[in-house]
Amino acid sequence: MRIKKTVTKLVTKYKTNCPYRIAEHKNIRVQKEPLGSVYGYFHTYRRVPMIHINSELDDSLQRFVCAHELGHAVLHPRSNTPFLRANTMFSVERIEREANEFAVELLMPDTVVREHESIYDAAASCGVPEKMAGLKRFEGFDEV
Repeated sequence: MRIKKTVTKLVTKYKTNCPYRIAEHKNIRVQKEPLGSVYGYFHTYRRVPMIHINSELDDSLQRFVCAHELGHAVLHPRSNTPFLRANTMFSVERIEREANEFAVELLMPDTVVREHESIYDAAASCGVPEKMAGLKRFEGFDEV
């Protein structure tokens, strides 16, 4: 529930769950550009945090990628997952899962999920990929 609490604090502070607006408030630059097979990435250059999003993705997926990369900016600001993957034996699975969970919590508020018949209907209406819907956490339930 740590990630859910972090998201709740951000949404309350900035009065939005829009990843682009939260990034703007946090002075994180968002840049859309062709990235080939890469959906997006977060990095800091000369102390300027930046989110790069593949401009060739549809708008809904770009929004999810922005939320995912914002998750890295908030939860793992000093982690460089491409470097870790290429140059170390460190597993980045936990870091990527946490960024996905952050994106799901940001884009799928509990109130919206309750308005739908299933978690998958809610995911579709919120622009969350179906395979990520299972990462949603609800108050009163323990994390798996």
